[in-house]
Amino acid sequence: MADDVRTLANTRNTGRGDDEVIALWPEGAPDPLPNVGPEAVFRQIAGNGPTTDMLRNVSQPTLTVFRADPAKANGAGVIVCPGGGWQILAWEHEGLDMARWFAARGVTAFVLKYRVMATPDDPAKFAERNAAGNARQAELAKLSGRTAPRALSDLVKDEIFVRARAAAAADGRRALALVCERAAEFGLKGDRIGMVGFSAGAFLTADVAVEPGGAPLAFAAPIYGGETSGRPVPADAPPLFTCIAQDDRMLFKVVEGLYADWSNADRPAELHIFPRGGHGFGMVPQNKPIDRWLGLMEDWLADLGYLTS
Repeated sequence: MADDVRTLANTRNTGRGDDEVIALWPEGAPDPLPNVGPEAVFRQIAGNGPTTDMLRNVSQPTLTVFRADPAKANGAGVIVCPGGGWQILAWEHEGLDMARWFAARGVTAFVLKYRVMATPDDPAKFAERNAAGNARQAELAKLSGRTAPRALSDLVKDEIFVRARAAAAADGRRALALVCERAAEFGLKGDRIGMVGFSAGAFLTADVAVEPGGAPLAFAAPIYGGETSGRPVPADAPPLFTCIAQDDRMLFKVVEGLYADWSNADRPAELHIFPRGGHGFGMVPQNKPIDRWLGLMEDWLADLGYLTS
């Protein structure tokens, strides 16, 4: 199914989207993250592909709605959670593109713009911070399978990351509750709402799947990320799909642990590990076997009855 990724990437709309936008916390989000400046858009290379839109300094979380193709709408919905290490949001190739893919297949999609920690307002200082993060990721790529991190806490110990992850999860739970409350308005069934997330958005997805704060997700697809953090997997935990590249040394062992936790709890789970692909590929083709991930997820969703052929 690599052609699905390639076609979408070559026809992507680089705009922010003109669909309906819903504020998650109209009266202000709980426990706001400190010192977050004005929201900004910037361009950055995604995977091995072109530059795409990214967001930073997000303090007002929203949902951007992409309604399903009316000819294929099947009452299913999905919340899409882009990644970015709780510092930025990979808004386009892990957000808008994924939402359009779902909408074309009969699933109404909601792109979650969740809160992230503060980054320097000065673009030059932000670029320096970004470069330092990329250098650390390059060092992590040298780790062996035996020494690769088994938990996010092995990677990040700064309290601001812990707080940002908690804020993102709170936004995710609020998004799920909002979509369920307004399901009829969007032509959805409340028990057919799932979540797909990438990297930090994958941790958000797993956090909501483990502790939804209400009705459970219908399905959960944390892509190259996610963990239970030792929390028990609920008896009604949703079917799980996850995938990662083995050369993503930051998180491939973490993702293996997520699958094992689901499997050990006797909940449906599907894991795909590809030998090459790195981290953060999203909807951008890499001309590697990792490009097959989207077709595999499509088959999984179709088998569960959430896609219209």
